Amino acid sequence: MKKNLVFLTGAGMSVESGFSTFRGNNGLWDNYPVEQVCSHDGWLKDPDLVTNFYNNLRRKLWKGQPNKGHQLIKDLEEEYQVKVITQNVDNLHEKAGSSDVIHLHGELTKVCSSYDPYNPRYIEELTPENSDVKPGTKAEDGSLLRPFIVFFGESVPMIEPAAQVVMKADIFVVVGTSLNVYPAAGLLQYAGTDVPVYLIDPHPPVSSGNRKIVTIAKGAVDGMKELYQILMKDMPE
Repeated sequence: MKKNLVFLTGAGMSVESGFSTFRGNNGLWDNYPVEQVCSHDGWLKDPDLVTNFYNNLRRKLWKGQPNKGHQLIKDLEEEYQVKVITQNVDNLHEKAGSSDVIHLHGELTKVCSSYDPYNPRYIEELTPENSDVKPGTKAEDGSLLRPFIVFFGESVPMIEPAAQVVMKADIFVVVGTSLNVYPAAGLLQYAGTDVPVYLIDPHPPVSSGNRKIVTIAKGAVDGMKELYQILMKDMPE
């Protein structure tokens, strides 16, 4: 039986695909205060601005391609039962072919009801050919279509399913995200105490508490290359 290999990925996973982190230098929000384009108050104040902001972001996404790190995560499915939990709203894991992905913070490729964002009846999948949402467009429940994004200050409904996945992990890997940002960082506590934990980050935190973590101080691509060799070497012959 294949071991359960669980990944938690963050913004650093996509940087080498040309996607800036939201908060770093030249970040995606450099020209807009976060509260203006990624908060419920910002949406209520100017939904047209928010809609157009995500339309523009979505156009960039369609052109993006997964990097070698994304591909190696997918390739590990040959030997492991791989599940990906991502904080990213891009679809690069899916483009690489990963078959089991949980998006904690929503998906840029989707729009939803403003009244009931997680009701599957009102979630719409967009395509490159039908990507832009005209400001004022309404969902089937009569509310404005909004980005299927977890705005700051909103709850993260997928955190509980993600925690259930981590509880079953035989190996837990964190790539490109700080272990200091909650609620995602709290997922580490759901991994069994005997479960090996790897952290891939060029700037890992100085301390990770009492938990023993194997740190690979590299970017996502080089870090995943090293991890791939480690995990494949540990496979029984």
